[in-house]
Amino acid sequence: MTAYAVGHIRPERLNEEIFEYMERIQATLDPFGGRFIVHGKTVEVLEGPWPGTIVMIRFPGMTEARDWYLSAAYQEILPLRTKHMEGEVILVEGVDPDYDASQTVARLREDTAA
Repeated sequence: MTAYAVGHIRPERLNEEIFEYMERIQATLDPFGGRFIVHGKTVEVLEGPWPGTIVMIRFPGMTEARDWYLSAAYQEILPLRTKHMEGEVILVEGVDPDYDASQTVARLREDTAA
């Protein structure tokens, strides 16, 4: 099942360490099949506050996403970002292409009734 690394990032100020991080990150993703699907785009906020921007990276599965984040190569460059940008990063599994939200509702109703 496809998994995603999602970052809600609030850059303080771009600098050489951020540029170096951005130049080096793809090489850390490649061994794990990671590919950017959202990066450096303007966010159109429809509800609630949303300071900053969003980054989304697709992986073949949760194992690859987790292994990438914990890899020595990524951990080596991570401080280049965290010293200069606040934000949250999560890993989340995607849904099947034929996913239907009503199936989740049915399961939730069963769970609440129990």
